[in-house]
Amino acid sequence: MNNATATVGPVLVGVEQGSHQQDVVRHAAQQARLHHRPLHILHVSRTAGTGEGGTAHETEATVAARGASVVEPLTAMARAEYPDVTVTAETVSGRPAEVLLDRSSKTTSLVLGHRGSGGFPRLPLGSVSWQVATHADCPVLVVRPHEAPSAPARRVVAGVDVNDISEEALDQAYIEAAAREARLELVHANLHLSELPTGPGMVAPDFKALDESAHRLLEAAAAERHARFPAVRTDLRVERVRPSTLLREASQRAALLVVGSHGRSGLRRLMLGSVSAETLHTAACPVLVVPSADRA
Repeated sequence: MNNATATVGPVLVGVEQGSHQQDVVRHAAQQARLHHRPLHILHVSRTAGTGEGGTAHETEATVAARGASVVEPLTAMARAEYPDVTVTAETVSGRPAEVLLDRSSKTTSLVLGHRGSGGFPRLPLGSVSWQVATHADCPVLVVRPHEAPSAPARRVVAGVDVNDISEEALDQAYIEAAAREARLELVHANLHLSELPTGPGMVAPDFKALDESAHRLLEAAAAERHARFPAVRTDLRVERVRPSTLLREASQRAALLVVGSHGRSGLRRLMLGSVSAETLHTAACPVLVVPSADRA
């Protein structure tokens, strides 16, 4: 699926019991407003045999009541604070990751919480949020605890691997920047000295040439999209640092960080190393994970 022309559907937010659910729903409502889409709030009740949260003695009525206690206050809040967004809600039974992945082909984007607050609590790497971000058919917005839905700066950052550019992630980054009337910063981390192999006869690469080549590739990627997004100002940044360090620093005071994902092998290797897991844990802003068309 080309995410620049993703399936026309609602913004879907997965919610669970937790103290920071309102933060996650607010991010989802803002995403729905920005893209002129309805918002659908979904709670997946874990019943007997599906893991934490259900017991063998629960009736369907009990499960439904528990789900209603989660979604009804959040639905009321979203409707009150975002009156221009159409809000619906639903509670279903099953395994959260399976349900969300099944829904991902019918939604514009998914919004989930991360690291134990919002979305699906107490679930670390390999959790619902990680599984969905890795394998979903649509972009997945991962929100960390205590993140305010409005950022102090109108700036969107996209992590770009110039050796394997995700066209879908770049397109989506421009779409997000345009929707926010924000400037877009394309960032790439080149070889870092600490990552170079050492040994007899090994020759250091030409760092200047690598930097210039990366910059040219970023320039070309930006030029290809100028006609479609003439109002988006694009800044280019190439640094000789660890990719995770650059992404963490670039995410400061940003509205959004956009990265690409390969569904069959986990999150895309950004720049020179697989740093997406660290990025999800350390980014100072929400992270939008965009699947690539070649994931099939």
